[in-house]
Amino acid sequence: MRTRTAPTLLDEVDWLMERVPGARFEVLGGEICVTPLADASHAGVLTDLVLLFMEAGLHGETTRVVQKLAVWLPSGPYDFAVPDLSIAEPFRGHEVEYNCCDPAIFRLVLEVTSNNYGNELRSKVVAYADARIPVYVIINRRDERIHVLTDPSDGEYRSHHIHAPGERITLPGSIGAEVELDVAALLEAARRRLQAPDPTPLTPHHPHRQQPHRLPQRPRELLEFRRPGRARPHHEGDSPRRLRVREIAGRQQIVTGRLHP
Repeated sequence: MRTRTAPTLLDEVDWLMERVPGARFEVLGGEICVTPLADASHAGVLTDLVLLFMEAGLHGETTRVVQKLAVWLPSGPYDFAVPDLSIAEPFRGHEVEYNCCDPAIFRLVLEVTSNNYGNELRSKVVAYADARIPVYVIINRRDERIHVLTDPSDGEYRSHHIHAPGERITLPGSIGAEVELDVAALLEAARRRLQAPDPTPLTPHHPHRQQPHRLPQRPRELLEFRRPGRARPHHEGDSPRRLRVREIAGRQQIVTGRLHP
């Protein structure tokens, strides 16, 4: 009789990727974490940073400037993260598993906060420090600050500096060059641009006109993800794998949730 192998977290990530296109999936501390599709300002400030790092000569033979290069993490058997932006040594030959690279080649990782603030400001601080990545930069759009964390040791960064608009930051030369960041300019570029309301009121001539891309807020709800052909469980406690999902300001976001077999 053939023994059925239980799916791993990476199998679950593959399955979810097919059903939630555009979202970013990571495994942090044994949990699947999902970040929604980036908004335009999020993508734009990353392009500004790529150009800045390239002008500093960081995209060449000794280091590369890359977006969404996954890093394999030592915190769990299936843990990996996908930083928004990285400065890494040439990664060919350093792929570990699941298209992830050895954390030893990363000189800097950078995140622009999304709706999952807990990931960038807490979970990833521990994950990247555990992986001993020398520099972690967070563009914190909620609090309008830029965090620079350095000197990882024993699962934490021993140096954590928070910078406000009006300041200029010089990143550590260990990344390959001394790059200066203008805090105010980066936070302005990263600021979300809310869509202006449609000025045209509902009239008899436009009976069905609605505000585009406006969804009502809904309470947190539980969605069930099942593989095709898998029967609904009949026994109490034999629940399907689940992730908590909520809609915030009209955008669907999958919140960090542990998968239960």
